[in-house]
Amino acid sequence: MMETNSGYRAVSKYLMGSPYKIRPVADLIRRRSYPEAVSLLENMPHKGARLIRKTVKSAASNALAGNKKLDEDMLYVREILIDEGPRLKRIWFRARGRADMQLRRMCRITVVIDEAAGSGRAENSKKAEK
Repeated sequence: MMETNSGYRAVSKYLMGSPYKIRPVADLIRRRSYPEAVSLLENMPHKGARLIRKTVKSAASNALAGNKKLDEDMLYVREILIDEGPRLKRIWFRARGRADMQLRRMCRITVVIDEAAGSGRAENSKKAEK
């Protein structure tokens, strides 16, 4: 499991999508800044990108609501986990009176967003003065 000492979390559960198809999308945005991650996800055609984008935006809104000193540009995606959820089992009727089991896979997305190191407002204002 993950150890979350700091950061702001958002968890989406029971999402219809195979974790095997969603994990490659998550690998593209891990450890990226929040604006960059959201713009990447908005321009991807994958279903997993839409599911991850909703969770990342939820984690960012949790961060901004919890700490009024933060800005969207200060945030980055620290951790993102795609875990397996429960499976829906459906019967798929076949020829000659047979039946197969069809598994509809679900996933759980956990996103941790944190403040980027060295992105304090005091440091930004000192750079602007110089």
